[in-house]
Amino acid sequence: MEKKLMRIGISLQGELLDKFDKTLSGRGYSSRSEGIRDAIRTYNQHYEWMQQIRGTRAATISIIYDCSKTGISSTLVKIQHENMDLISSSVHFHIEEDSCFEVIILEGEGGKIVELAEKILSLKGVKHLKLTTIPGEKTD
Repeated sequence: MEKKLMRIGISLQGELLDKFDKTLSGRGYSSRSEGIRDAIRTYNQHYEWMQQIRGTRAATISIIYDCSKTGISSTLVKIQHENMDLISSSVHFHIEEDSCFEVIILEGEGGKIVELAEKILSLKGVKHLKLTTIPGEKTD
């Protein structure tokens, strides 16, 4: 079966594209297309992994975001208050003038933790999010 290639167009900030091109070159990719295909495969695999997170979990959500974006800090606080049943603690500090780093420590049902991570990731101004989970301890 022949796989049909589809042509797409995307808009990126010049700085982001320059950094991507340097990464591709450093990793030996022959073209941007090959690098983008690899990035999409990785993104899809990560999404599939997140959909398998079930049961009681301990987790961290690490976020880097642009705190100069209007409303992002208050939206993050609101989201965290709405999910106090999952959140044990959080730490927040400033990396640079407009960049904040926050780590949220959670425990609860894996599906709810994933929903929270995806909700935060979808916010404008969130530059990076990393979800780490481990199975919660069994108390027998």
